[in-house]
Amino acid sequence: MQDRVTHSYVRWRLPLLVSAVVLILLVPFLLIRQWTAGSEEADRWVRHTQEVEAVARGLEALIREMDSLGLAMSVGGRNPVLSGRLEEVISRIDPQLQQLTAMSRDNPEQQVLIGRLQSMVIRRVDVARRLAMGVAPAERDRLVDELYGQYAVRQLFSDFLGNERGLLAERSAYAELQRTRVRQLGLAALLAQLALMGAVIYLLYRMEQRRTASEEELVRASGRALAVVQTVREPIVLLDANLGVLMHNTAFAELYAGEDGQMPERLDEIGHGAWRDPVIRQRLTEVLSRGRELWDFEHVQRTSDGVSRTMLLNARRMQLPDREDEVVLMTVSDISAQKAAQQRIGDLNRQLEGKVEQVTEVNRELEAFSYSVSHDLRAPLRHVAGFADKLSRHLGEGLDEKGAHYLEVIGGSARRMSSLIDDLLVYSRLGRHAMKLQAVDMQSLVQETRAVLDANREADAGEGMASHRIEWRIAPLPVVIADENMMRQVWLNLLGNAVKYSARSEPAIVEVACETTPAGELHFSVRDNGVGFDMEYAGKLFGVFQRLHKASDYPGTGIGLASVRRVVARHGGRVWAESAPGQGATFHFVLPAQDATSTNEILA
Repeated sequence: MQDRVTHSYVRWRLPLLVSAVVLILLVPFLLIRQWTAGSEEADRWVRHTQEVEAVARGLEALIREMDSLGLAMSVGGRNPVLSGRLEEVISRIDPQLQQLTAMSRDNPEQQVLIGRLQSMVIRRVDVARRLAMGVAPAERDRLVDELYGQYAVRQLFSDFLGNERGLLAERSAYAELQRTRVRQLGLAALLAQLALMGAVIYLLYRMEQRRTASEEELVRASGRALAVVQTVREPIVLLDANLGVLMHNTAFAELYAGEDGQMPERLDEIGHGAWRDPVIRQRLTEVLSRGRELWDFEHVQRTSDGVSRTMLLNARRMQLPDREDEVVLMTVSDISAQKAAQQRIGDLNRQLEGKVEQVTEVNRELEAFSYSVSHDLRAPLRHVAGFADKLSRHLGEGLDEKGAHYLEVIGGSARRMSSLIDDLLVYSRLGRHAMKLQAVDMQSLVQETRAVLDANREADAGEGMASHRIEWRIAPLPVVIADENMMRQVWLNLLGNAVKYSARSEPAIVEVACETTPAGELHFSVRDNGVGFDMEYAGKLFGVFQRLHKASDYPGTGIGLASVRRVVARHGGRVWAESAPGQGATFHFVLPAQDATSTNEILA
């Protein structure tokens, strides 16, 4: 154990020392090298500025010499020597200008001055050549005035050299700053190296202390680990290559020790033959020889108390620091109670499957009943309504007022019964049919429902029935994951009720809104300015056949809100209402928080 700790310490110390050397030597070297390069670059720019100034002064001297030669030849006449010298000077001016342009290419301001200077020099060359050819005194005076007046270059050279002197001052200061930084960095690097070397020495001292402390702690940890193993209630045993017992904890001894409390030295002698199963020996041998781990292997055996138990075995090969050969660590878990519970769960599942079959059969009977209601009951109702209408037309004017009333009651009752059957079928389907979850645009559903309700009102108005103006206030609504057909029923019922119970308001106002709660839920609301209701009876609203107003005032079957509650409940939400008599009503429903990732995937 101690050798392993020492090896680990040495392996960890080497990278640390290498890192310290890099910090002490390489990092300051790289920084000094970088800043030295910056200083050399600054010095190069200083030399460049000096060279530019020298070229500019040389060009200025050539221009002055050209002017002098031209004036001398205009007074003394043509001289081959002076003429040759003049042409030589002129031939040197353009290369100087080109060189000055190339050297100042990094300075746009200087480039502008050089452009102006070049234009002036071309004019001055032409004037100098005309003076050298010899002209009349009056023409000579005019050319001299043009030379030193119109084409004066002294100010251009002064401005150019002034700019260069400014650049020279800036670049000289920067170069000096870089040299100062290099000197300071060198000093700082020296101090840092000394500090790092001191830190390394201190670190090595601390590492030696920690190694000693670690060895001591390892001894204490081994004792603590042994104590923990002994107190663990899970039976644990350590086996050698011959399946001899090297070590075991108290729980293992309590389970398998003999009457005298002694533990045999070999596994197959433990527990009165509990471990003599050849399958167990083969599996443990494979763990040792092939390194195969034994996971959750169930074995039924009889323990020292004479009880047959189902044990769960887990074993793996491991290397101990104080042994050259490998050993097997095995844990034993008593899962007898778990197996009994699993058996009970299996029995309950089979019972549940039987109940499911019964429910399925009941659903099939309900489907048959729904079919019967939708086909067998609707036909007689259609006959009643149809013959009542025929009887009314047959009797015509011979029908008295009371008879007409009776026929109207018969037809209206048949129509209400048919509507009630339709609503009951819808309500039944909402509870039985599986939901088809998809991305549903609530905005589109509300607009669709609004269009249907507006069309119904227009149809009623065309038949001479009373109609009213509706002001729709529909806020932006989100896309949700829901069953589209079921959500369509929710909006048809809620918006239909808002239109129906606000018929006496002018104008009727229907508001639809949605907000997200702090918990991430989607809270929808439908508000109207209709007759409202007393909150004392709010608990009855969502029950089947529950109505708070007379059917003669507001027709309906009393199933719509019950359908709303069923749909919202199947989506994991809740619904409620708020109102006061004569102050309108607000119906709320909340859908659970939507998973943005799932919504995007469905939309895609």
